[in-house]
Amino acid sequence: MSHDPADVRAPDAVPVLHHGKRLSPLASLIFASRWLQLPLYLGLIVAQCVYVFLFMKELWHLIHDAAILSEQGIMLLVLGLIDVVMISNLLVMVIVGGYETFVSRLNLQGHPDQPEWLSHVNASVLKVKLAMAIIGISSIHLLKTFIDISSLGSPESKFTTEGVMWQTIIHLVFIVSAMGIAWTDKLMLHATSKHKH
Repeated sequence: MSHDPADVRAPDAVPVLHHGKRLSPLASLIFASRWLQLPLYLGLIVAQCVYVFLFMKELWHLIHDAAILSEQGIMLLVLGLIDVVMISNLLVMVIVGGYETFVSRLNLQGHPDQPEWLSHVNASVLKVKLAMAIIGISSIHLLKTFIDISSLGSPESKFTTEGVMWQTIIHLVFIVSAMGIAWTDKLMLHATSKHKH
């Protein structure tokens, strides 16, 4: 069986249009508009640098004041560091996964440092991973609130009963939303697989 030379292409290469056809100017413009997202991802890299600075500042505060801080104070600072790391992880997922999914391939196949999740990333996987990351960040904030809640009810307290209640409700909403996203994606994957069979 003979093959059209136009059908032969390297893996992950840009698809070649059959019979030498080229995209129309309008189609080319619309397809190229994805590069307008590049400044957004570069801006997120700058935000990542800001979080690195914030992490180092909080770490210095922890080391410098370790002798005078209470156990509760140290725990709150450590949770703050974990919070910064989780937000930074979220930024990495958005920058790397979003660029790979919506702008252009990074061609990391075979790279020793390729993230495990990037090999099968798509819009659905990215949504679920982002939802889980947001739940993790919300959990850290809620834990910090519960640790620092001992002064609740006093005039100098920065927490109110209503505020803690709403923070808990919002966290539960995040969990339900993530479960809904995961369930919807599972149904769509099942329907697609059934249609192929």
